[in-house]
Amino acid sequence: MKSENLINFLLEHNKKQSDEFSGPDAALSRKIYRAEHPTEIAALKCMDGRLHLPIITKTPLGMIRPFRNLGGQFDLGWPFFGLLVKEWVEHSISRGRNCIVLSTYHYSKSDKHLGCRGFNYDTNLARTETIRLKEQFERVFGKLHSVVYPIVLGIETDEDALILHGENGELFDLSTVTEITTKELSKKISALFPDMRQRMADDLLPLLIGNIEHIKEIREIKRETNDINHREFVLGVGRGFDWLHLHNKALLVGPFSYNLREPIGKAASILLDNIKEGRINKEDGIVLMISAVYRKKVGIDYQLAQEKAISLAELSVQTIKEVVPELMPYLNVLVGTVDMNTLYFDRVPFDVSK
Repeated sequence: MKSENLINFLLEHNKKQSDEFSGPDAALSRKIYRAEHPTEIAALKCMDGRLHLPIITKTPLGMIRPFRNLGGQFDLGWPFFGLLVKEWVEHSISRGRNCIVLSTYHYSKSDKHLGCRGFNYDTNLARTETIRLKEQFERVFGKLHSVVYPIVLGIETDEDALILHGENGELFDLSTVTEITTKELSKKISALFPDMRQRMADDLLPLLIGNIEHIKEIREIKRETNDINHREFVLGVGRGFDWLHLHNKALLVGPFSYNLREPIGKAASILLDNIKEGRINKEDGIVLMISAVYRKKVGIDYQLAQEKAISLAELSVQTIKEVVPELMPYLNVLVGTVDMNTLYFDRVPFDVSK
C-alpha cells in the first residue's frame, strides 16, 4: 500500500519553500521584520500538526524558533535541549536582543478527545506542565524577566486561538476579541505582563494582531469538523522542519529528551489511527521523515548531520517495528539533512530493510 506520492509531494514542497525562503523578496522581508521587531521568540510546542504558530499568528517564516516534543514537555536539564536554549539566548544577547519563550499547551473546546494526546487529553495537567516549565526558565535565567521572558500560552485548536496567561493570573483569550485597537491591545499586554520590557511588548503585539485576524478567517471559512481532528500523514523526527509550512500534515518530534521512543511511538499510533479512521489515504501510506540540520557544508558540520539523520532513522524505524508494527506496511521513509541558511532538504540514502 506504500507509494512515492507523498515523498515526491514533500520534496517538491520543500524545493518551493526553500526557493521562496532564499529569494530576495523573502530575505528582505525578514530583514525588515527583524529590524522592526528585534526580540527573539521561541515556542515550546507539542508535536501536534495543528500547532503551527507562523500560520496562526501570520508571522514570517523563520521569526519564531520552534522546539517540539510530546505534549510540549521539556526540561532545561536535558543536556541537548539545555545547550540549544543556552546558545540561543547567548546569541540573542550578543546581538542586543531580548528573548520571549512561549511555553504552550493545547486543547479543543468542542471535544476533549481532540485535545492533547500526550497528556491523555487532560488539559489541567498540560497547563500545569507549562507553568512548571515557565518556572524552570525563571530559575535559570532570572525571575525579574529582564532579558528572557517566559510566557504560558494556551492554544485552542478548533479556531487556532491563543490564550495568554498573565503574571497576575488573568487569562486573555483572543477568541473573545471582536473589536480592539492596536493601542488597546498594547495596554492589555502591559497589564498582563507589567514587568515586560517595552521592546518585548511591542514585538509580541504583531503575533496577537495576526492571531485575531486568523481567527476571523477561520470563522469565515467555517472549518469542517474533520479538519479539527488529526489528519497528519508525516511523522517528522529531528530538526529543521520550519519549511513544512502546512497545517495539520505532520507530527514533529524533536531530538531533545532522554526518551525518544515514547513520542515516536505515540506519534506512530496517531498516524495508524488516521489510516484506520479514513482521515488520510491509506493507499499512499504515511511518511517517516528524518531531518538533521547544518549551517556549513564544508568541514564536519554537514557530515555530522548525515550521521545524525541515519542514526535517528534507525532508532525511529526500530521503534515503530516494536511499538506500532501495524504501521510498517504503510511506511515510506525519507531521510535527509537541511541547510538552515536555505531550508533546503537534501536526501540521504537509507535502507529501511536493514
